[in-house]
Amino acid sequence: MKFKKFTAVALGAALVVPSFAQASDGGENGFSGASDLRADLDHLLSEHFVLAVSSMQTAYDEAPNWEEVEWALDENVKDMGTALEPLYGQEGADEFVRIFESHNGYTDDYVQAVKDGDDEAKQEAEDNIAGFADEFSTFLDGATEGNLPKEAAEEALVAHEDDVQKTFDYYAAGDYMESYTAYREGYERMYDISKVLSGAIVAQFPDMFSGSVDSPDAELRSTLNHLAGEHFALASLELEKGYTQADDFDFVTWAEDEHTADFKAAIESIYGAEGADQFEAVWQQDHINAQSDLAIATLEGDDEAREQAIEHLKTFSHDFAEFLDTATEGNLPAEAGQEAIWMHEEQVIKTFDHFVAEEYEASVQTYREGYAFMFGIGETLGGAIVTQMPEQFGGEAMPEEMPQTGFGGSEQNSMMAWLSAMAAAALAGLYVIRRKTNQDKA
Repeated sequence: MKFKKFTAVALGAALVVPSFAQASDGGENGFSGASDLRADLDHLLSEHFVLAVSSMQTAYDEAPNWEEVEWALDENVKDMGTALEPLYGQEGADEFVRIFESHNGYTDDYVQAVKDGDDEAKQEAEDNIAGFADEFSTFLDGATEGNLPKEAAEEALVAHEDDVQKTFDYYAAGDYMESYTAYREGYERMYDISKVLSGAIVAQFPDMFSGSVDSPDAELRSTLNHLAGEHFALASLELEKGYTQADDFDFVTWAEDEHTADFKAAIESIYGAEGADQFEAVWQQDHINAQSDLAIATLEGDDEAREQAIEHLKTFSHDFAEFLDTATEGNLPAEAGQEAIWMHEEQVIKTFDHFVAEEYEASVQTYREGYAFMFGIGETLGGAIVTQMPEQFGGEAMPEEMPQTGFGGSEQNSMMAWLSAMAAAALAGLYVIRRKTNQDKA
């Protein structure tokens, strides 16, 4: 597979413009249509999870940005409906949105019941959520002509709802370690769901989607999507929680440390222990640590310390780009890598700065743009690795041994072995092609 050396601008453009044709035939990105479909599901399903959790937390805390977070959650639903329409028609898309929006209302009811200590209202909300799982799984079974069976879809929907409720219930009880453990588990599940659901869509429309959703390159891309998306979500959360001195701040940073360990394991599975150690050194010092420094400096009004933190993030964008250039043997050039990485850092900072300025609408809009951008990074980095290692990631066969790399290390355990350890069979659903961004707030 030939890899285009994309710039950061190209990364963003690929996410702004919806294109059913690109999703169905693979477009010009080098990945198959099936891989694109899975990546789109990765994006919108995982975004639904992080926004759902955030909306419940902010509603419970009566945070000043609650309505804007709720709006973003509703926009995510509309994006899913828009993406659904080319395959299932306007009627199918409208029905999807109707069912899903009612579901968002039920979770609002659940939060209020927990806040009020009203067990009867809580049970009613739980019953309504169970009704949603039944109704939505019936819809999915019919829409996919049985490729996503009702029983399997309902089982996965219930598991997803349990993830969201556990994350919130632990949060409301002040058990933050358990809350963020559930958060990470629930977030991961959305990628398991996207894999199986995209497979069902491809099975329903085999003439419309080239390739396979479980090919090595599609698996690699989805794992990078997962790691990149979760990083953005946790980084944004850390900055807001640090600035507001929230009780759960230390546990958000704990979740980031756990995420770093997962990212390091993924790097090691491709580039060996030496490459993984280099990754961790670059990733942690001028990046993760600098985020905490930025939040505290902003809170204390220390402009000098804030600028120093931003300079550390700029250093990170340079050093990480150089790391990726070396690791991929030039398939992800340092100049393009730095442009993309710094664009990501700017999106995180702008999301935070809008929040601090109480510009909550701008904050959630920038958040959605920044979150979407991470899936362009997953696509581009994945493409670079596939080009570097076509025998391992370019075909249908699972690699048995990793090649020598610029770091001098090799690993017997392939990236696919690491991926399979992460995956659990689950079904849930919605069909997505390319998301719409930069929509006007109603």
